[in-house]
Order: sequence, then C-alpha cells, then structure tokens
Amino acid sequence: MKVIYPVNEIEKKGIKIFLAGTIEMGNSADWQQKVVTDFQDFYKEKEVVIFNPRRFDWDSSWEQSIENKQFSDQVNWELNALEASDFIIMFFDKNSKSPISMLELGLFADSKKMLVCCEEGFWRKGNIDIVCKRKEIPTFENLEDLTKALKNLINL
Repeated sequence: MKVIYPVNEIEKKGIKIFLAGTIEMGNSADWQQKVVTDFQDFYKEKEVVIFNPRRFDWDSSWEQSIENKQFSDQVNWELNALEASDFIIMFFDKNSKSPISMLELGLFADSKKMLVCCEEGFWRKGNIDIVCKRKEIPTFENLEDLTKALKNLINL
C-alpha cells in the first residue's frame, strides 16, 4: 500500500482511494490515519494507493486565493486526485462544518465512486442524506462500516 500526500505526483497504477471529508483546517481528528492503518495489511498482492489530502505542513495563514501558489497547488492536487481515484471515501464529522467536503460531494455525486459516512449530529446531515439517496451513493453509520464495505467492493 502506498499513501500519497499533497502535492506529490498523482499515482496512475493500482486501486486508488481518495480520503475526502472533514479536516477543518487541521483542527479535526485525524480520521484519515485510521483508514490508512485499516488498509495497511489489505491485500498485499493488490496495489492500493491512498490519496490523503491532510497536509502535515499546512499553514493556516496562507491566503485562500487562486493567486497563492501553495493554496492553489493544494486545491488542484485534491481535484486531480479526486478525478483520478477509483473510490472516494467521504467522512463528515458531527463536530465540523466541512463546507469544502460538501462542495466535493456535489462535484462528484454522479461519479459512482463515492461512499459516504455522515455522523449523526452533523449540522447538514439531512442534506447529505438526501443527496446520497437521490444519487444512489452508499451511506454508512460509521467509518468502520464504510471501510469494511470498501474492502468488500475491492474484493469483487
């Protein structure tokens, strides 16, 4: 298994999984690492590539502008990785707002490669549930059930 972080080159080979969802400018729990750990020993004979947008050197003082190279590189890397992915895991933490994740849900709702976990108590859970139902996106009560389902999909 290989984990690719921003703004490294987007891997073309293997089963590619993008970890979309709550980051909250680095202030949320690192759920992405839980998924990486869960996939650590998964199918050593298959190449699994995980795109993890959580950037260790993120600087919250960077201006969120197309003119800012670091910010622009991050956003473009994420969009490129989302497009290149075979599967997109989307996690909405109940203690977050996650506006960019909601934007990404809208962008990729028709992709047929999404699996979503929206925790009970998320401030826009109703909206997320309706979009997922309408677009036939599988939804899960918790991250563990989502990763189990993804492993089963990869096994097919």
